Amino acid sequence: MKAAIYTNYGSPEVIQIINTEKPTPKPNEVLVKIKTSSVTRADTMMRQGVPKYGRLFLGLFKPKNTALGTGFSGVVESIGSQVTKFNIGDEVFGEKLFSNGCNAEFLCVSEDLVIEIKPNNISHLEAAPICDGFLTSYNFLKDIADLKQGQHILINGASGSLGSAAVQLAKVMGAKVTAVCSTRNIDFVKSIGADEVIDYTKTSMANIQEKYNVIYDSVGTLSYKDSKKLISSNGVFMTPVLSGQILYRMLFNSKKVKFAATGIKKTEELKRLFLELVDLFKQGKLYTNIDKSYKLSDIADAHHYLETGRKVGNVVIINS
Repeated sequence: MKAAIYTNYGSPEVIQIINTEKPTPKPNEVLVKIKTSSVTRADTMMRQGVPKYGRLFLGLFKPKNTALGTGFSGVVESIGSQVTKFNIGDEVFGEKLFSNGCNAEFLCVSEDLVIEIKPNNISHLEAAPICDGFLTSYNFLKDIADLKQGQHILINGASGSLGSAAVQLAKVMGAKVTAVCSTRNIDFVKSIGADEVIDYTKTSMANIQEKYNVIYDSVGTLSYKDSKKLISSNGVFMTPVLSGQILYRMLFNSKKVKFAATGIKKTEELKRLFLELVDLFKQGKLYTNIDKSYKLSDIADAHHYLETGRKVGNVVIINS
């Protein structure tokens, strides 16, 4: 089978498409023929090995895990002898972290991990990125911020994968949403539910007078120092993007400043959030926006596009 890997840190040109042996499922695993897989900004950062202190975990001089991709959607091709939840031919989707990668033609996944039957009302294209955008943002809004009905949330980077998911989730949770994006994405973020939109190309955060219960910086570009005046007395500033300033702020103000790596949560906690998301998608309350799709052989082009910072929603890899 074909799979995307990178054996050195660097530009998208370090990505290789290799031929490797098709995996065989263990007794508790299903073999999924992948139809679509996600490609994210986090993937590009790991490929680059940035921030550099992240290499303490990824590998100092070269990546320990050379595979790419965490979100997938596909069809069960075979099952292990102990599998009871899935059958051959089931359309499934989910996420596999710290593994042999989802940017490939096949993947083995334990039935007890983050995997579920794909709702009939969404396509494989729409399903593959759900765990990257929606699962991460749902963890922040529900488990970290404990966002309540009627509260006011500011979402920075509202047109991206995490941000557009957060806008929709916050509205489902009954919050008032102020979205921050560029001029060209205003109509998009309004269409997915934003109550108010701040165009960062025209309005400085320093000129905002509103107070927010939650500030969710989905892209890691806000300064807490400049944002703290916008947070209500019991409010919180949170981001999935780790930086030196966030680490410093957390040391001295851990109640106000929150960072979390959703992927390292316990499997049962991830599955709880994931299954709640599946129900919301079944009800048609959430929507996955696909900006661009690429063939697996063109995954380097997908990484180049992600690095432009112009992505609206999600980028997906399609297996031919």
